[in-house]
Amino acid sequence: MNNEYFSFELQKTDPETGARAGVFHTPHGDIETPVYMPVGTQATVKGMFPRDLKDAGSQIILANTYHLYMRPGDELIKKAGGLHKFMNWDRPILTDSGGFQVFSLTSLNKIRDEGVTFSSHVDGSKHLFTPEKAMQIQENLGSDIIMAFDQCSEYGYDWKQAKQAMERTSSWLERCYAYHKDPKQALFPIIQGNFYKDLRLESLNRCLPYVKHGIAIGGLSVGEPKPLMYETLDLLQEKMPTDVPRYLMGVGSPDCLIEGVMRGVDMFDCVLATRIARNGTAMTSHGKVVVRNGKYKEDFTPLDDECDCYCCKNYTKAYLRHLVNVDEMLGAMLLSMHNITFLHKLMRGLREAIFGGYVREFAAEFYQKYGENEQKIS
Repeated sequence: MNNEYFSFELQKTDPETGARAGVFHTPHGDIETPVYMPVGTQATVKGMFPRDLKDAGSQIILANTYHLYMRPGDELIKKAGGLHKFMNWDRPILTDSGGFQVFSLTSLNKIRDEGVTFSSHVDGSKHLFTPEKAMQIQENLGSDIIMAFDQCSEYGYDWKQAKQAMERTSSWLERCYAYHKDPKQALFPIIQGNFYKDLRLESLNRCLPYVKHGIAIGGLSVGEPKPLMYETLDLLQEKMPTDVPRYLMGVGSPDCLIEGVMRGVDMFDCVLATRIARNGTAMTSHGKVVVRNGKYKEDFTPLDDECDCYCCKNYTKAYLRHLVNVDEMLGAMLLSMHNITFLHKLMRGLREAIFGGYVREFAAEFYQKYGENEQKIS
């Protein structure tokens, strides 16, 4: 399942939980897992310079196929030399297929077996996304890891609706692999099936022939109770391939990262870290801090006394509160820097715990400090 450009080295598995530590070798560098991947939807992680992402510990970032297709256009990015050169990022990049964004345009799309016809959220123009189109766009972008075009079924779909979406995802997967040719891009299939156990297992089995470099779990963290998400991960954990990375899409709150790792997941992404930062919220070692609140007006202590990021070393809660409350962009930038650093530190801690054999103890200590009431930060 490896080629000269991609390989996965599983270094350690925790016998109690199944948590995994490994290294994913890619054309733009090695990725130590488990890993949190910041999201740069439109070829930038909001509020973050690339150099600061690297300082924070970012090994890989995401970009969004749909949004880059809309603006500035994948052909333009190809002319620029690909996404790495266009955005000045020399480490790995993962692009999603655009499927989630297309399907979120519920009132603007029409789904057929051929693909999805939709109206642009930018100017209302009509477009058709097919599996082949999703592959072509991602090929133009030149990302290292690309995702198959799938249909994400919403939480609340009945079994018949979820089965239709799962079967369409499977059919589209075949077409994606038939079109995909670039060996420098690793194509991940996506497990769908909503929250129906039989459909999830069937989707996994249909994905297996196409698992070359990794596999993704889609359709979770879409509004369901977290225990239901964990139940789905438990179902899949022992049945997924062990010799490739496992990617849980769209998950990034601290508790979900921990619980996902303890269920054998290697890769995660989410916009949460930067989104809540823009609203004045930080993840800290002692729980969530909403710095815009009045109680921080005269708090001249660091945001997190256990963090060594630029924000925590140089600024106080009082100053951050001031920036947020007067809508100065520096406030969102500093909080984004901290939140991304915090999640990278969490993942490094989990990786060390896997090697050290104390994963459950690590999780228990984190929850005790972070606060059980703060686990639902998302």
